[in-house]
Amino acid sequence: MTDQETITVAEVSDGPGGDSGEKPGTPVSLPVVEILTGRGFVTGKSGSGKSNTASVIIEKLLDSQFPVLIVDTDGEYYGLKEQYEILHAGADDECDIQVSPEHAEKIANLALEQNVPIILDVSGYLDEADAEEMLLQVSRQLFAKEKKLKKPFLMLVEECHEYIPEKGGMGEAGKMLIKVAKRGRKHGLGVVGISQRPADVKKDYITQCDWLVWHRLTWRNDTKVVGRILGNEYADAIEDMGNGEGFLMTDWSESLRRVQFHRKETFDAGATPGLDDFERPELKSVSGDLVSDLREISDEKAQRESTIADLRQELDKKDATIRQLRQELEEAQDMSNMADKFAQAMLQRAEAPYRGGGGRNLNRPEHQRDLSEYEESEATDEDAIRAVGEGESRPVDETDDESDVADDNTGYPGFEGSEGVAEAGDIVEEPTADDSDPRISESDDSQNSGPDTDRRIHDQRDVVRTLTAAIADLDATSRRMLRHYREQLVSDPVDAHVAAGGSGDSQLAYSRNRPLRQAGFISHAGRGQYAYALPDLVREEYADRLDPEEFGETVEAIEAAFLDAAEESSVEADGGVDGEVDSERDQSAGDDGDDDSATWPDHGQH
Repeated sequence: MTDQETITVAEVSDGPGGDSGEKPGTPVSLPVVEILTGRGFVTGKSGSGKSNTASVIIEKLLDSQFPVLIVDTDGEYYGLKEQYEILHAGADDECDIQVSPEHAEKIANLALEQNVPIILDVSGYLDEADAEEMLLQVSRQLFAKEKKLKKPFLMLVEECHEYIPEKGGMGEAGKMLIKVAKRGRKHGLGVVGISQRPADVKKDYITQCDWLVWHRLTWRNDTKVVGRILGNEYADAIEDMGNGEGFLMTDWSESLRRVQFHRKETFDAGATPGLDDFERPELKSVSGDLVSDLREISDEKAQRESTIADLRQELDKKDATIRQLRQELEEAQDMSNMADKFAQAMLQRAEAPYRGGGGRNLNRPEHQRDLSEYEESEATDEDAIRAVGEGESRPVDETDDESDVADDNTGYPGFEGSEGVAEAGDIVEEPTADDSDPRISESDDSQNSGPDTDRRIHDQRDVVRTLTAAIADLDATSRRMLRHYREQLVSDPVDAHVAAGGSGDSQLAYSRNRPLRQAGFISHAGRGQYAYALPDLVREEYADRLDPEEFGETVEAIEAAFLDAAEESSVEADGGVDGEVDSERDQSAGDDGDDDSATWPDHGQH
């Protein structure tokens, strides 16, 4: 192609307007390079011949083997296929190939690299957003490729006012067209906009065009546009123009001529239907090679959509399975809770002493661990009311009744009681010399075999050893809770549990509090509170074996068992603290028989 190559599309027309001075009938030619790379605008009311003018220009370009891309909004350009092998791509079955935005790059390749003329028919897209997306992607691909190829190429856009409106918001497709109009020329990409309403087209586009064609316009707003751009005399003359007649304004010739465009040679698919029978012409089919790659893209897209559909179906199945499993899990949890409650009730019943006999010793470490899994609540009714007022559900403290007593270690660890059971608050009788208490029997030999001083010291050590062993049998958390009770004198199990390094969980707190209460180290003080009771325990149970001046020393020696700073060396979260129970208890039990002279006051014995 040379810069002088032209196409003849019209003849000079007779009538008002025009300043060329040429005689009517003079052929009008347009330079091909200006048409392909420039910015054009063709307008006129419906039936005035604007689409015919665009078709004539396209036919002349195709005759000269110059490819174009037509954005067909109304499906009226397929008639070009009567004489030309054009790829008709769109959304309906009448097209050679159904395309989507995924085909945009391949369409641009066919147009620019393989010189395939293309009709991009967007009239078949039911959603305008899909049509705009298709135009956006194709124009974007054309612009990107032309920056490298710099090959003269024309893109014609019908009904351009839908994409580049004068008023209202402009979409991404319109912004891309404006970008092509402003910057496409230097890359070789030209654009022609066609509209029947020039008043609705963005004026920035019209005023930047290199060539314009004005066909008949009658609406006042449109003729005002003509008056502003061409002059008032042209605004008056344009209302009386015939079909196919218009004003041709070109920058390259700096002329304004009244011309009559030629009649298109191909089938006029945009003509208004008449009463005569409509006969669709025989259209040229495109080569299968042209659409093979596009079909592969379509097949890949269909395969992806099918895969996505299968995955969604599989996902729906998995979601349904997950919902079913969750429901089954909830049911299983409900059944587990019911089983726990049933087992708890059975355990409570099994641990209650039989009439005339006793249950298991719940103070023993191995039984205490079993009991902690199904610990019954320990708060009184008054405690439960207080816990509800505090916004938490604490276990109700059970009263010191028959079910709270274990036979072989009733009342206090290390103290074997009689067959009778002492109620809470009852005064416990002090053991006498006639009572068959094994601990007292153990000390009889020492009492009868040495001086009074030796006997008293032995009794003191026996008391300390007995209660220290009971404290050693406690888990580490319970011992730390006992230390808290000693410091505060009166407190509640939850606060004591927190002070001992626990989480403050009410059920866990009461389970660690219970051995202290059963051993007599603390006593219920009402309203969920417990009081430190170890001195009272020593005073009530061992007063017959201790002189008054020995009482304080004995209590201090016993308290040393849980006030040892070494026990506070590693306090972790609640789970960690309670997890140390068995190991620390075993270690304490292993030290039970050691010499306790390190914690015992010196009475002058050598």
